[in-house]
Amino acid sequence: MAVQTGLGEPRGPWFVSPELDPDGRGRWDVPGSERDGPGRRTWRGRLLSALAVVALSTFSGAAAGTWVAGRDGPGSTPASAAPVPAELVTAAEKTVPGVVSVMVGGSSASSASGSGFAIDHEQHIVTNDHILAKGGSGPVTVETSDGRRFTAEVVGREPSSDLAVLKVPAAAGLSPLPLAKPNTTRVGEPVLAVGSPLGLAGTVTAGIVSALNRQVRIGNGRHTAVQTDASINPGNSGGPLVNARGEVVGVNTAIATIDGNGSIGIGFAIPIDQVQQTADTIIGRGG
Repeated sequence: MAVQTGLGEPRGPWFVSPELDPDGRGRWDVPGSERDGPGRRTWRGRLLSALAVVALSTFSGAAAGTWVAGRDGPGSTPASAAPVPAELVTAAEKTVPGVVSVMVGGSSASSASGSGFAIDHEQHIVTNDHILAKGGSGPVTVETSDGRRFTAEVVGREPSSDLAVLKVPAAAGLSPLPLAKPNTTRVGEPVLAVGSPLGLAGTVTAGIVSALNRQVRIGNGRHTAVQTDASINPGNSGGPLVNARGEVVGVNTAIATIDGNGSIGIGFAIPIDQVQQTADTIIGRGG
């Protein structure tokens, strides 16, 4: 299997907010950043840091209390036994069959892997361009949720938006995923990230939409993105972020980390309206 590549590489696990300098410190030339001038923290930055510590401590204490109560309280059930919303279970069942693992290249020195999903009955698959870029000119292979493998044709690529479209033979029989209508995604709504993190095909993680129109570096420039706290890791690149109705609201592309140490609950997805527009353009050009 191809070696896993960083999510949103070279931004991915090494993502740096446009409001921070390359070392992760607040930029003095950005209004509202942590520093008001070179080497000087503002009272606002100190206050926000203090509030963050208080909030974290309060949350940790509450979480610990809840866990203890759930563990030791009479007639209680463990926190891990909390019921999963039925709509998310249904959404996962609908989504997984349309999601694939994408492997590019053969040698470990120039190979990459990620995820993708079918968008139509012609077996077109949307994925991230950085997966293909990392894999060089190597062959592209797609693995379905039931373990079948197909050689994929690269229909077209759009590095500026970090999107690409593949196509597999009709024999793959992939179920296209429904796309959410533009501007219908809401902050706070539950979502699922589906893909193949670390090569674990068909992995589903849950979270919420944390923010909309978040400015991040995607592809060759800055774009607006959907922020989510659903767990996203290397290998999730190109996979769908879906709502409770099983509709794709974005393509998982990048995450923010601390010292490059994996998911910290801040992930970014390319909004579905941009995805659909770009995919339609690529398919129109390449067939």
